[in-house]
Amino acid sequence: MTPDKDLIAAATAWRRDFHRYPELLFDVDRTAARVADLLRSFGCDQIATCIGRSGVVAVIRGGTAPASRTIGIRADMDALPILETTGLPYASATKERMHACGHDGHMAILLGAVKHLASTRAFSGTVVAIFQPAEEGGCGAKVMLEDGLFERFGIEEVYALHNMPGMDVGTFALSSGVMLAASDRFDIKILGKGGHAARPHETIDPISVANHVISALQTIVSRSVDPIDPVVLSVTSIHAGDAYNVIPSAVVLKGTARTLSETNRDKIENRVQAIATSVAKVFGAEAEIEYRRGYPPTVNHPVQARILGDAAVRVAGDAGVERDNAPIMAAEDFSYMLNARPGAFIFIGNGMTASLHHPEYDFNDNALPIGIALWVDLVTGGTFNNVDV
Repeated sequence: MTPDKDLIAAATAWRRDFHRYPELLFDVDRTAARVADLLRSFGCDQIATCIGRSGVVAVIRGGTAPASRTIGIRADMDALPILETTGLPYASATKERMHACGHDGHMAILLGAVKHLASTRAFSGTVVAIFQPAEEGGCGAKVMLEDGLFERFGIEEVYALHNMPGMDVGTFALSSGVMLAASDRFDIKILGKGGHAARPHETIDPISVANHVISALQTIVSRSVDPIDPVVLSVTSIHAGDAYNVIPSAVVLKGTARTLSETNRDKIENRVQAIATSVAKVFGAEAEIEYRRGYPPTVNHPVQARILGDAAVRVAGDAGVERDNAPIMAAEDFSYMLNARPGAFIFIGNGMTASLHHPEYDFNDNALPIGIALWVDLVTGGTFNNVDV
């Protein structure tokens, strides 16, 4: 399926409208309302709003028999708290908010596919289009699941895509296993004894202790985990004191740990706790640690990865699809959906653009027809309808 010029033009207009009016996390009122209005205009069989607080769901039933499975296809809706510097005519109209991750494009792609599928009905089974809020740190996927998303709409399999700068437009990449990492956060508060900078011997300097804690934390990756099972641990914030002549009484460290396996996830948490506590104790200080689990690893199911990969090949050709893509250490809350149902996640090329989460990033509109074709082919292609699972 190659989208016609009118559908491409419409998808481009939707995408740029979303881009101009970015919204954050669950507070996507305008975006969700616009999505719901468009879905109504397409003639979907069922539309539900406020799923998982502000998510939108549309159901499209195929017009051919026999019926096959019910699949979900997800697009994320939220933007980021970033000041846009692209200077584009459709740049963000809201200060310090921007679609810097391409969710505007993801929505436009799914809307384009739904419009085509609703008008043709040339497939069997049922498609559930999922427009999810709060992917950027709000666990929106998890909240939608807790609101009964899969059970309410009978979703048996689930799929999603994400654009990837640095990959050529018209190409795809996925794997049959781990695609993205788990991302966890930690706060470490080092409690010492403050005092005058001229009399350090009367203090327990938490800054000195923090230096040793940070150095020791770096040995977790180099000495505590298998080097062929990637882990990234980063201390990203240090806050202590306000004066030149005062040794503070406390230091607060913040950071993240990213892992591809649950085994390493448990190990990193235990090692952070043990190292911070013991190193602080050596110097007569104390450490208070708060370790928060974030998104789990995003892991494709092999059968569904093959189905999605086959659809991508029909759109882009064998040379345009990487089926054994190495995992990256970013995180994605679609992982919650993949933990609840079989499915797969795929990258779509965005060209040589600025990176994700960069103030000069923009979704490449040339990728819209490629993404629309992927979802349409996934639904209407012989591989999906005839596969024995």
